Amino acid sequence: MNQRIQKLADEAGMYVDLNGNPWPKWMSAEECEVAYNKFAELMIRDCIRTLHSNGYDDAAQCLQDVHFGIEDPI
Repeated sequence: MNQRIQKLADEAGMYVDLNGNPWPKWMSAEECEVAYNKFAELMIRDCIRTLHSNGYDDAAQCLQDVHFGIEDPI
């Protein structure tokens, strides 16, 4: 797994198993859902920042507004 994805999984409260897959730490079902949602949000924010920093502002805005409704990704 990519180092960046591993870092985002860690920030979301997950760990990476021996196969490189992100998994929630020992959590309840509700906590697990929160961790997966946070992981997804962190990944989308990272994509939006990357698009902006490489001059793809229209694509970044579309991803932010239309597809995920992420506010203030930077």
